[in-house]
Amino acid sequence: MASGTRMQVRWEEHRRTFEGFLEGVHFSDDHRLSGLVDAMRYSMLGGGKRVRPTLCMEVAWVFGTEPTFVLPSAAAIELIHTYSLIHDDLPAMDDDDFRRGRPTTHRKYGEAMAILAGDAFFGEALTLITVHQEGSCEQVLEVVRELADSTGVNGMVGGQVIDMDRTGAGDGTDPETLHMIHKYKTGALIKSSARIGGILAGATREEQAAVSEYAAELGLCFQIVDDVLNATSTADALGKSAGSDAEQGKATFVGIYGLEGARSQADDAARRAIEALAPVDGDTSGLEEMALFVRHRGS
Repeated sequence: MASGTRMQVRWEEHRRTFEGFLEGVHFSDDHRLSGLVDAMRYSMLGGGKRVRPTLCMEVAWVFGTEPTFVLPSAAAIELIHTYSLIHDDLPAMDDDDFRRGRPTTHRKYGEAMAILAGDAFFGEALTLITVHQEGSCEQVLEVVRELADSTGVNGMVGGQVIDMDRTGAGDGTDPETLHMIHKYKTGALIKSSARIGGILAGATREEQAAVSEYAAELGLCFQIVDDVLNATSTADALGKSAGSDAEQGKATFVGIYGLEGARSQADDAARRAIEALAPVDGDTSGLEEMALFVRHRGS
């Protein structure tokens, strides 16, 4: 079996294992909360590439820890990501009707329930880590700190705010601001996914720094490719509205650099991601494969 095939099999094993764990995540038996639980399960089990949780699992494997060990934290990451998608799709934000080929949560359950489902995911994510994640007290606390940092003012939410402030500016956004938006909005949670896998696996500070740099470049590549796909794909291929970013006047890598320039930027980010792994002693072939997958997804 070729090494590439072995890596693909391992990533698929991570994904299947994660989906099984996520399916078993329980929120409440109170029938009065069944509408909220239904909305949450609809949102979190609606498919997706599961890049963040499987990245967390793969990094743990690189540093010699069984990937299943980090499942509670990997699921917490995915719940935070899911909450961000629910809120991003709301009329006050991106106003999208479809996500992953299905009606968005607010279209199916109403805006109020969608907002509350997103809110609930944040609390449930913390429960997964503090109640169900094994490890030392120091490790669990570090995971909570990492996740909080990547989702707050100087992370995902802050990036979303800057992105909203620049809506309508489109091509008038300078490259430095564009990179900052996506360093926070998309990259912060992807970087934390890798760091959390390393923290729970007992990686050294130097090793954590290496996978952090890798994941930061991976997140940048992910966003650039997302912009390219948004500009070039059909709605059926995307599973959501195509070309919506351009219609809203959002700053995108395609808008700033042009289509070929954006593709070149994605190539550079993928290359830097792979180069960042040089200091890591473990088998990083799976992480290298992920960088190539992210770069060429949708091709």
